[in-house]
Parts: sequence; C-alpha cells; structure tokens
Amino acid sequence: MTDKLQKLLTLLEVERIDKYLFIGNSPSYPPRVFGGQVLAQSLNAASRTVDAERLAHSMHAYFLRPGNPKKQIVYEVDPIRDGGSFTTRRVTAKQDGVPIFSTSVSFQTQEDGFSHQFEMPEVTPPEELETDFEFWSQMAKQHPERFAAPMMQALERRPVKRRDYLNPQPQEPEQYTWFRVLDPEQVIGDDPVRHQTILTFISDFALLGAALLPHPVTAMDPQMQTASLDHALWIHRPLRVDDYLLYAMDSPSTHGGRGLSRGSFYNRQGDLVASTAQESLLRRKRPVSDT
Repeated sequence: MTDKLQKLLTLLEVERIDKYLFIGNSPSYPPRVFGGQVLAQSLNAASRTVDAERLAHSMHAYFLRPGNPKKQIVYEVDPIRDGGSFTTRRVTAKQDGVPIFSTSVSFQTQEDGFSHQFEMPEVTPPEELETDFEFWSQMAKQHPERFAAPMMQALERRPVKRRDYLNPQPQEPEQYTWFRVLDPEQVIGDDPVRHQTILTFISDFALLGAALLPHPVTAMDPQMQTASLDHALWIHRPLRVDDYLLYAMDSPSTHGGRGLSRGSFYNRQGDLVASTAQESLLRRKRPVSDT
C-alpha cells in the first residue's frame, strides 16, 4: 500500500522546471485524464509559488478539453496578485500548446475570526461499511461480462448506500461516502499542502454521479456521455486525509444536459473542513444513423 500511495503522490506533486512552470504526467488508465488529477496537480503547482504561511482556501476551475493521458501536461502559473493577506494564482494546463484546463486559486494567511458550520449528517460509521474494492471485486466475479476486477488503490472509499448498477432506480439526489488515504507508514506526514492536494484529487470522485441519482441511469451506462464542466472547492479548516472524511453530496438540479452537484467534507470529529460544487455534462448519446 505504501508503494501505491507513493505513486499517487508522485503523480499529483508535479515536477518544477522553472519558477512558474511545472510538468505533470498521467496513468495510462482511464482513457482520458481524470479531472481530479488535473485539479490536484494545478493546486500543487500554484501552492509551490506561494509563501508557506499562506494556504489555499478557494479554487474555481473550468475543464476546457479532454486530456490525453499519453502526453505530459504543462502547468503555467500566473502570479496575478500578492496582497497583504491574500495571494491569487491563475493556472493554465496545456497539451500540445492548447489549454485543456484553467483555474484560479486564492491563498490566505491564517487568522482568527467568526466560526459556524452546518452540522455533520448522522450516517453509518465507516468501519461498518464495505469498501469499494470489496464491492467491485464481487461484482466482477458475478458479472465478468460487465465489470472488470478493480486494482487496489491508495484511496479507500466506503459508500454509506450503494446504487444498483445493474438496474438503477430513481432515488433522492443525496449520497454519502467515507474516504481516507491508506497510509500505515505515515508517508504523507504533516505537510498541509500535501493533504490539500490529495483532498482536491478526492473532491472529483462521485460528485457527478449525485446528479444522476433521480434518473434511471449511472455514469457507467454506455449510452451516457458525461464529463465535468467546472469545479469549485473551498477549504474552510485544517484537514487530514489519512483519517476518514465523510463526503456528503447532493444535487439540487439537472436541466438542459447539465447537472449541478454540491459536496461537503466532514472529519470524524464533525468539523466541516471543505465544500465543493460542480456542474457536469449529462447527455444521452445520439444513435448513429444508418444512412
């Protein structure tokens, strides 16, 4: 597991080739670059151009084009503002000189202030839930024609309630999933940028799927064309990803081939540490004409 985690960190912590220029790579699977990877790599690049006492508190991004996992991604950081307590960075990710992703990230010097939050939902604790690895291993055995056996990952996911992927039925647009990074040897350490980088990667998992819950389809349906269009992340409080975080997601609306999803991350103590929002493309593929 330490090897899996080290590979994930190597993937997300981009290579610096100049003061404001970074290079990122991708795994060969899936066939297009995962949005959470580009989000995390961009945040990591921007964070490394900012004074250490300033941490990211918000990120607003657009996915412009699909990324090719066979090609490197160039991250250009624009230092557009260094203020008295806030710093702003704009990051453009490019392949073949063409932008595939753009984001602005804001950083703040840590300070005291007012504090309140929504309460954490009451859900089944993670120790009583099945992991994704266990679930999909069984699905691959029972339905090898439809599902491939999963590979063990550095991330552990434990959904509170699972969708029926064989016969999905409409349900309320709410879902809850526990996440953590498996780190038995304390590889991640205490670096807050590292924890924020991995949280940003995690924030794109399952968020799109929340917008499909009221409809009898899933993102795995071959007749569906789905993609993340934009993504926002707000980091409210210090956080760690090597202990369970509850990702509470909902979807207030789908319309016009687009769906809106929102998410909240809570730690085991009930602290709301981060929030997300995303609009996604949810489109049925048009049948190919025989003429």
